[in-house]
Amino acid sequence: MGNYTDFVDLSYQPSESDLIASFRVSVPAWENPRRAYGAVAAESSVGTWTKLDVSRYPRVKKIAARVYSIERGGWIKIAYPIENFEPGSIPQLLSSIAGNVFAMRAVRALRLQDVQFPREYVKHFKGPRLGLRGVKRLFKVKRPILITVPKPKIGMTWKEHARTGYAAWLGGVDLLKDDENLTNQSFNKFRLRVREAFKLRDRAERETGEKKSYLVNITAPTAKELEKRARLVAEHDGEYAMLDIITAGWMATQTLRELADDYKLAIHAHRAMHAAFTRPKRHGMSMIMVAKLARLAGVDQLHIGTAGLGKMEGGQKLVLKLEEEVTETRVQESVHEDVQQHVEGARVPEDPRLHTLPQDWYHIKPLLPVASGGLHPLLLYGVLDKMGVNIGVQLGGGIHGHPKGTYAGAIAARSVLDAYMQEKPLEEVIQEVPEVREAYEYWGLKRVR
Repeated sequence: MGNYTDFVDLSYQPSESDLIASFRVSVPAWENPRRAYGAVAAESSVGTWTKLDVSRYPRVKKIAARVYSIERGGWIKIAYPIENFEPGSIPQLLSSIAGNVFAMRAVRALRLQDVQFPREYVKHFKGPRLGLRGVKRLFKVKRPILITVPKPKIGMTWKEHARTGYAAWLGGVDLLKDDENLTNQSFNKFRLRVREAFKLRDRAERETGEKKSYLVNITAPTAKELEKRARLVAEHDGEYAMLDIITAGWMATQTLRELADDYKLAIHAHRAMHAAFTRPKRHGMSMIMVAKLARLAGVDQLHIGTAGLGKMEGGQKLVLKLEEEVTETRVQESVHEDVQQHVEGARVPEDPRLHTLPQDWYHIKPLLPVASGGLHPLLLYGVLDKMGVNIGVQLGGGIHGHPKGTYAGAIAARSVLDAYMQEKPLEEVIQEVPEVREAYEYWGLKRVR
């Protein structure tokens, strides 16, 4: 095959089995845009920088990727024949469409916005084991699942960590969660933490009459250790394993999904490190991609943000789009009026839903989206108004930073959730529940920054 421009074919009609990727290409001043667009398709499929004689390999031309759509602002769509990809392998997928192309001189910046997975690709993945509905059935609740991380996030001993969790469980929390950077440190050994926490979990269940569980961070340096930790959780009748899916990697995530069947575990996915490549608007990969890959890989819960009410970057439009991607059976292509009216160079903030693709999830279950990062009890009405009640809400400092401590903080958070489900005005809850009133006097109604 010849020049990069040979990989641009605007007359091409994608087949039902093609995988479609939406990219934004920023082109250097010295480069021809059409050549830059073709370079992305070429280098992510069968091409290279020089002309090749592929007459002896007719298959090569057949499976070449093609740029079939070019829109204003450097937005392109590339169709990849399904033969490019190993069935059921997210690492191989990303090595193809998100590999060397990001370092090419032919592009000044490159953003992978979205991928539409065809049925032929999706059928090789199991998706979540429990999913959104399974998690809600586990706790037998219609309200949001209440989650907390002991604070300070690291530094406590295994006994201190478990006792903090016990106080939170007694106050009404459903799920205790390890922080993303707590695994097996010298001051808080994994084995000891698991043993003590589940002992107190069982006590909390007896005392409250409610289901309680623990999101144990089994992120590990090797797959062998990952399985060892998953087995230990299962031996203590744990229902969950937590994984830092970005730092551990997609192979680890898919490995854990296989182990989840063996050990009857749900997977809680933490997205730590995602913003290193999702936050830039012109380069990297979108959080929409991360969310879709997580659902495909089979996690049961995923952090997606707080719709602009917490401490993390990510406004309402993006978070609601992420929620749609992980909970709907069929996702439509972006047709929002404000998306369609986007003008390159306009001073209005760019809509994060721009140039996203339709997706049919077929047999893949919805997962439970988790709102987290800088929340306290007085913010929960706002979060639920925006995101609905089929979510998890995680409060760390918003529980343990309560002026009366962890137990009071958990009572405040749970009281607000219960009141929301009863359609009580927040002002009424503040007056009726001392712990909520104390939280209000301490934090007010403002979001954290």
